[in-house]
Amino acid sequence: MEAERRPAMLEIAGLTVAYGKRRALEGVALTVGAGEIVTLLGANGSGKSTTLRTVSGLVRAAGGCIRYDGRDVSRWSADVIVAAGVSHVPEGRDIFPDFSVLDNLLVGAHTVAGRDVPARLEAAYALFPVLRERRRQRAGTLSGGEQQMLAIGRALMTRPRLLLLDEPSLGLAPRLVREIFAVIRRINAEGVAVLLVEQNARAALALAARGYVLETGRVVATGTSAALAVDPRIRAAYLGLDPSRPEGLAGYHRGTRGEGATP
Repeated sequence: MEAERRPAMLEIAGLTVAYGKRRALEGVALTVGAGEIVTLLGANGSGKSTTLRTVSGLVRAAGGCIRYDGRDVSRWSADVIVAAGVSHVPEGRDIFPDFSVLDNLLVGAHTVAGRDVPARLEAAYALFPVLRERRRQRAGTLSGGEQQMLAIGRALMTRPRLLLLDEPSLGLAPRLVREIFAVIRRINAEGVAVLLVEQNARAALALAARGYVLETGRVVATGTSAALAVDPRIRAAYLGLDPSRPEGLAGYHRGTRGEGATP
């Protein structure tokens, strides 16, 4: 596959994370190529969010190696990782509800030179025009979809090369899910690699080139999105589809063009 031959933007090998005596991740290995979208699938508690939090420096690994753009970042602080070009949009958005939309975006620019901030704001507003309209509004008064746009816009203020997205569709109506996924495509089209954790497995596989499946902190399956979509076990456990019918993601792709199915 072409995606497999891309230079690695992110390489994880033997990653182990423990919360006290409980192992949250055990020997996780995955790669994300430059400009590639890769998705992590798995049930709640399987280690998906922990993987993202460890890559972004919010959680310290007990073992293994995380290499970003060829450099071992396993022991780097979160601020240094952000400055190097990795941005993380956590589950639940994690905006500052009492700050204005503008101030939330400026928080995302804390590692950006002052002279570059106006251009970064304009780029965020171009991607999400509603943020310009509501820039003086308290972030906590935004709708769920607008808050997700703000969280992504804030993460993009540093112009990352790798974007970590944790459940971007959580709690959103189908129309807003489609809008958010269209934005992720636009971001990726500009060369940003994406590691995506998403509860909507069909939507995630339709968007990503490849995927990994986590169960109780271990990678139990990996492959192209097309291959995972026709794997009987994946179909039954994560896609809610009949494992005996091999239509893959064709129905979902038709639906995203307005022919019936929705995320």
